[in-house]
Amino acid sequence: MMRRLILIVLTIHYSLFTFAQKDSCELRISLITCSPGAELYSTFGHSALRVVDISTGTDIIYNYGVFDFYDPDFYAKFVRGKLLYYLDQENYSDFLHNYSADNRSVSEQVLNLSCTEKKEMQQFLFTNLRPENRQYKYDFLFDNCTTRLRDLVLTKSGKKYQTVDILENKPTSFRNNIHHYLDMNKMDWSKLGIDLLLGAKLDRHMNSSEAMFLPDYLEKGFDSSRFSTMPLVEQKIPLFIKKDNPELSKTSFTTPGLVFSLLLIVIVALSFLSFKGSVTIMALTDFLLFLITGMLGVLLVFMWTGTDHQICGNNYNLCWALPTHLFAAFFIRNKSPLAKKYFLFTAILSAILLACWYFLPQELNPALIPVVMLIGWRSWRISKSKK
Repeated sequence: MMRRLILIVLTIHYSLFTFAQKDSCELRISLITCSPGAELYSTFGHSALRVVDISTGTDIIYNYGVFDFYDPDFYAKFVRGKLLYYLDQENYSDFLHNYSADNRSVSEQVLNLSCTEKKEMQQFLFTNLRPENRQYKYDFLFDNCTTRLRDLVLTKSGKKYQTVDILENKPTSFRNNIHHYLDMNKMDWSKLGIDLLLGAKLDRHMNSSEAMFLPDYLEKGFDSSRFSTMPLVEQKIPLFIKKDNPELSKTSFTTPGLVFSLLLIVIVALSFLSFKGSVTIMALTDFLLFLITGMLGVLLVFMWTGTDHQICGNNYNLCWALPTHLFAAFFIRNKSPLAKKYFLFTAILSAILLACWYFLPQELNPALIPVVMLIGWRSWRISKSKK
């Protein structure tokens, strides 16, 4: 009986001691997830860390998604993939005010960390804030403001967290997930631009950890992460819920597919019409078509070989946006056999590309099908022209 009583007393004492230790930790660390916004830069949402320190009375947001827009070389660095992002901090109240003013939902996941882990994480952030440490070379897929938080919490906490598969549609590629967010905001032209510039590497299937480059997936990943039987997320709190905006649900009729289809129909119709000035109009149309396509091809080659954007490599859009079109545009009315062979080759290449469109290693934007048909059609006509 005495032994049982001693055991009970010791158990209560241990529980109270453990509770006191846990309660004495005056730090609270949370993952903050912000919903997508209406602009392209905010389409994929945002992630940050919130650190509440009761001992100092501070409530700070740590944000890895900051860059210097006023850098005189901003645009050059951005295009070449050399723009540096950095860690910054701001008051929680200011952060929440800014996102609520933009009508973007904000949620908080309080992390179930030990006092030691919280202190180590806070110290890591302090160290990372130093001028010599705060900058990093941004990579949209593998090193961004969200993946930095994934790595900080899941790999630097000292625990081996087990995360269940958070991918709803398996297998899925980086491009599919990016399309999902662009489609939600009906950003058809932005989607076309991304599909033009980003090559086949974007079509690689991703795993659950890689999917956490997107804030929503990082939130899901933290919800499903456990160390032994202990969940990573202790509490989930909605801080702001966005209001419905009917204007965002309006459908745009000037989609790339519609615009390019109308362009194809008009130019094909003009090809069969004969009227005063029709030859001059078609010559100017062909010149602009191949000039613009060739300039796009040069841009794609530059993004592949002249920048640090690795994701722009292996771009199959170069099968139709040939850089050589830039020079061929000046030889459209040339009667030489070489010129005619070039345009015949372009017509055949366009036909092969259209036949293989949905079997390529890279998902090409379907809105470009009328453009490739137009290039093939005009190339064929030019190669057979006797004038």
